[in-house]
Amino acid sequence: MLPDSPPIKNRRSRRDPLPAAVRLSAMRLLMSMRLACFMLVVAFVSGCATLPPGSDFPKTPSWALATSTETRLGRQFESAAREHGGKSGYRLLSAGIDGLTARAQMIDAAALTLDVQYYIFRNDKTGRLVADALLRAADRGVRVRVLVDEGERVAGDEQIELLDAHPKIEVRLFNPFAYRGHAKTVRSLEFMLNARRLDYRMHNKLLVVDNAAAIIGGRNIGDEYFQVDPESQFGDDDVFAGGPIARQLSATFDEYWNSALAIPVRALGNGRPSQAQLDTYRKELAEHRQALTADRTDYLGHIAKGEPFAGMVSGKLPLAWASAQLVYDSPEKRRVDKGERPGNLIYPPVIDTTQAVQSELLIVTPFFVPGPSGMELFKALRERNVRVRVLTNSLEATPELMAHSGYMHYRRPLLEEGIELYEVRAQLGTASGSGESPGMVAYGRYALHAKLFVFDGTKVLIGSINFDLRSKHRNTEIGLIIDSPALAQQTSKRFAALVQPANSYELVLTRDQAMGPARLVWRTKDNGQMVEYDREPAGGEWRRAKVQLLTLLPLDPEL
Repeated sequence: MLPDSPPIKNRRSRRDPLPAAVRLSAMRLLMSMRLACFMLVVAFVSGCATLPPGSDFPKTPSWALATSTETRLGRQFESAAREHGGKSGYRLLSAGIDGLTARAQMIDAAALTLDVQYYIFRNDKTGRLVADALLRAADRGVRVRVLVDEGERVAGDEQIELLDAHPKIEVRLFNPFAYRGHAKTVRSLEFMLNARRLDYRMHNKLLVVDNAAAIIGGRNIGDEYFQVDPESQFGDDDVFAGGPIARQLSATFDEYWNSALAIPVRALGNGRPSQAQLDTYRKELAEHRQALTADRTDYLGHIAKGEPFAGMVSGKLPLAWASAQLVYDSPEKRRVDKGERPGNLIYPPVIDTTQAVQSELLIVTPFFVPGPSGMELFKALRERNVRVRVLTNSLEATPELMAHSGYMHYRRPLLEEGIELYEVRAQLGTASGSGESPGMVAYGRYALHAKLFVFDGTKVLIGSINFDLRSKHRNTEIGLIIDSPALAQQTSKRFAALVQPANSYELVLTRDQAMGPARLVWRTKDNGQMVEYDREPAGGEWRRAKVQLLTLLPLDPEL
């Protein structure tokens, strides 16, 4: 034996088994590989399918209330609408906390029906609060229908599906994946092999109570959308709507709910959730509610006060009574767009209203990729000397680098056309117009998520539609064009507050000399002083490098 050789007893025999931890890791790897292979087969087989898994599952159609006067809330708004010439009442909800409390209060006020339709429904602090309110509504006999897209689902979000175990609640998923787990690799494989179907998403956001009152706008259900998460704060808008328009909104929900793309959760995975699973979730929600009593934001206290919903119903908080045009995409938008079937498309009426502008157009959109048709629209407006001002996200603020990479191509042509461009900062200088408290603004991490148009200071569009190619072709959308100078002016004031130098960058083309190419610069105010950047503020070099790489890819149809 060599002097430095270890004792024989420390050497592993070739017959010795592998350590348990190694064997377990190998088994897990093998199982993951088998699952991935299985999903590849599933995705390949379903790759040409036009309908999602579970489409053949028997489901019972259901509809909104026949009239809105079957409840106290319905009778109240029916009477108020008659006093205002059959118009509906509207109020903007620009503060995140108001968007949260109004939803919870409306759910608590429901007597017969609740219809809930969202692109994202997170199982986070605010998501659990909303889920708890829905469950309590069902306990008192309210019929609850929940329709959620799952294109952006993350681990934990599937908890909302457990509500389906309640006899008064049904949950359906729009165009779901076959794979029900959370392994990103498997989910990505399924998407790649079935992109034609899975790239089509329901982007709508809608809550309707008793077929009498609704909230519609840009907010999903989640902490960042209600501006309660210091790490991510999305400036957004909703509009409360009470009166006849609620029945029209209910009709759109029914259209989606009864479509072939809305799949009952009981048709997927392990079938209908069990009562035991719901009981466990109910306990978790109760514990969460108890924990919220110690939260310094005091969400439950805000909800218990009854405002803003009680004020909107009583008249203490005045509503803008106005006519409105409901604009939305049918669930089978792609087939309608191709002329294969009748239906509704949101873009034509929005563009028609935009083309009719005579003096000024304001646009707030988190993702701005106008495409060739959008550029033609802006060119036509500028030829008539219409002032066009656009507020979108800066590179440092945007939550979607891919969308920003598409927008970057259009900045110079837009500016050369005379379009005024502003990009919101991630670190605001003032809370004015942001929808959040000064304390939350201090954290930074701000980004736009609102989708707003103001037409000649007399009409406002609010809804889920971004000014990009994905909203035009790949997502279903919904919105209201409200003929109200009062709401238009409120939105214009919010626009003015957000584009002030302390809160945004103004983009300008400048020339140092009479000759030579124009430089693109970003003007803003730092520490009370106006400054000018000739390099795009990015929030980090790696972020700048990633978006530059993305600009090289042919991604416009996805943006």
